[in-house]
Amino acid sequence: MAGLPDRAERLRAVLERDGATCIWCRRPFGPLIRPTTEHVVPRVKGGPSWLENEVAACGRCNSERGHRTPVEWLEECLRRGWDADEQRLARSLTSLAAAIVREGGQRRARPYLDAQLRRLRRRGRSFAA
Repeated sequence: MAGLPDRAERLRAVLERDGATCIWCRRPFGPLIRPTTEHVVPRVKGGPSWLENEVAACGRCNSERGHRTPVEWLEECLRRGWDADEQRLARSLTSLAAAIVREGGQRRARPYLDAQLRRLRRRGRSFAA
């Protein structure tokens, strides 16, 4: 996709959209906690490099998530007593699903994304679709 914003512009757009806290631990970003962008659906699972697939995460959470799925990492964060933002994750996954319908493609990402949305719904939480 031509004309993708650079990393700093993407981070600014994600922070503007989601706020200046980590999606996983909700620590506020500042001089000691630098924000990063993280792909909700990893690139290795077919996740696109679209803003709809990026969330703000602190470096600790971004690196500790590793290869866990978003819902696995959400559950781990909650087990650790962190105030993970389940609603923001649901919005991100739902927004990505809509973008895939609108833009097409992303054949590899679709089943992964659908499975994550189903798993969130099974958690018994309501979220904006």
